[in-house]
Amino acid sequence: MSTEQPQPVVQLGLVGQGIGASLTPAMQEREGRWNGLDLHYRLLDADELGVGPADLPQLLLWARRLGYAGLNVTHPFKQAVVPLLDEVSADAADLGAVNTVVLRDGRAVGHNTDWSGYARAFRAGLPDAVHDRAVLVGAGGAGSAVGYALLHAGSEHVAVVDADRGRAAACADRLAARFGADRVSATTDLPAALAGASGVVNATPLGMHGHPGASVPAELLHDGLWISDVVYFPLETELVSAARTRGCRVLPGGGMAVHQAVGAFELFTGLAADAHRVEQHFLELTGARRPATAAPAASAS
Repeated sequence: MSTEQPQPVVQLGLVGQGIGASLTPAMQEREGRWNGLDLHYRLLDADELGVGPADLPQLLLWARRLGYAGLNVTHPFKQAVVPLLDEVSADAADLGAVNTVVLRDGRAVGHNTDWSGYARAFRAGLPDAVHDRAVLVGAGGAGSAVGYALLHAGSEHVAVVDADRGRAAACADRLAARFGADRVSATTDLPAALAGASGVVNATPLGMHGHPGASVPAELLHDGLWISDVVYFPLETELVSAARTRGCRVLPGGGMAVHQAVGAFELFTGLAADAHRVEQHFLELTGARRPATAAPAASAS
């Protein structure tokens, strides 16, 4: 008779729209196995379930009743979930967006690992890069998180560039409320914003499959800039490829995806994740490298 103890069961999920291709379940489940957990991660696709933001209270109640340890939250629910939570971390409150909800001891606590994921990715991928004056292209949720990360890390100034002047201003105002109006500006003039900049981040969908193009024209790139992209499908976007050609240091979008997942795993489980291991698995899933040694199999309960 086996004396092996069953692994702790952890149930997690992702709430969002059009999330069928998400890599998060595979990454979270494998890291769970490496940490001795029987971790199950379910996609709760709003399109398939026929639900919208108004149904979030019922989804949260359902997850609590089924014993979920937490939920990741993505578009279009990151803002709508905030008022439904018992507590929100200070950074998530600053951003007005939550992507990680921890369900524990009868409470729902919201966090934002998008900004911290980008911060970790930047430190790992561009460890000695000067980022005193950064240009942020794209003023949506990803852009707000990236801007928060750069300013939190000490950037003297972030210029928020968006074709929608009102959206650029709203993003800049949100960041300025936390970091000061002298450290953030909003503009639609990308060439002017790039003058004297140390680096630029693409936080728009441009470059991902189905959205060809680059948010920064190649003629504006030079080897004095570092270039970062939040798009990771594909990893080698048009912007990243053009930047490499012009001698720029580059940070592809995979790092942010990996490190926000690492942060969420640690919040959900209270265990330390191995960021390098998660990154290698991410690269396997995206076809960027060959499979590594398999994770330990989950024990039968």
